[in-house]
Amino acid sequence: MQDVTYLIVNFGGPRTLKEVEPFLKALLTDKEVIRTKFPQVFHNILFGRVAKKRAKIVSEDYCKIGGGSPIWTDTEFVADALRHKLKAPVLTFHRYLPSTHAAFIEEILALESPEICVFPMFPQFTYATTGSIARFFCKHFPPKTIQKFKWVKSYPTHPAFIESTTQAIRDFLTLTGLKEEEVFFLFSAHGLPQLFIDQGDLYQYECKSSFDHVMKFFPAAEGLLCYQSKFGPGEWLKPYTVDICQNILNFAKERKYCVFVPISFTSDHVETLFEIEEQYMPLISKAGLHPFRVPALNRRPYWINAIPQILADSTPCTNSMLIRH
Repeated sequence: MQDVTYLIVNFGGPRTLKEVEPFLKALLTDKEVIRTKFPQVFHNILFGRVAKKRAKIVSEDYCKIGGGSPIWTDTEFVADALRHKLKAPVLTFHRYLPSTHAAFIEEILALESPEICVFPMFPQFTYATTGSIARFFCKHFPPKTIQKFKWVKSYPTHPAFIESTTQAIRDFLTLTGLKEEEVFFLFSAHGLPQLFIDQGDLYQYECKSSFDHVMKFFPAAEGLLCYQSKFGPGEWLKPYTVDICQNILNFAKERKYCVFVPISFTSDHVETLFEIEEQYMPLISKAGLHPFRVPALNRRPYWINAIPQILADSTPCTNSMLIRH
């Protein structure tokens, strides 16, 4: 019997245009993401309709990035590489790909391993990602199985993550011929409602910690942390990426080149491939600066090498420790 099974968990983006609507429905009916006081049944009806309406618009965005998100294939690639590196079973879970859930649940229930070590592809903790998956497990598995899960909560400042991120930036600067002293780094993290932070979510603190650690390696550059992908009414984490882009000359300190860095995204998807490239970078160009985007860690060998280091160094968390009460 295998002593440890590893589990890589990620957001899960639609692989095809047909999966856009079920993806959005699973996302928007998750009350860790959209928190309302409505009973779950009414919440599901309301946001199921919102998902159906938005799917037509969002499908156009996915068409522009190839007809689907690369998150699924990138996550599966990383898992396969880790099977060889760890010499152990490595499973995957894609939170908002409901068509994959039944097979995943069956696979977990059939495991004989006494321990399932869970690695989230989210460097910074929030109840809206890592916490949502922990809640999903609590809902779909019996206590005996839940006790097997041993989580890496987050790793915003782990040396292996910081080194991977800084190496990705260095590789990009070398590839483009950009000089550090000419660059303004725009670290764009996925946003969260400010209410989540006010209620105790660690996400903003951990994003800032990641930003601070990475910027230490680029002392000649200028940089700013901002937040993108605001959805719905209410105040979200600020500054908003779109606001910074619209006023980039007030922040860039006469730097010629604006380089987007996806500090909270380990996989490229619609937020980087479409939102940054199609919505934000044109605003930078309009202001007379030259915009660039550093690709996410994706399938980089040094990122794959970093994951076992993070696994080895992390103090395990139980599933219940990651659930918002």
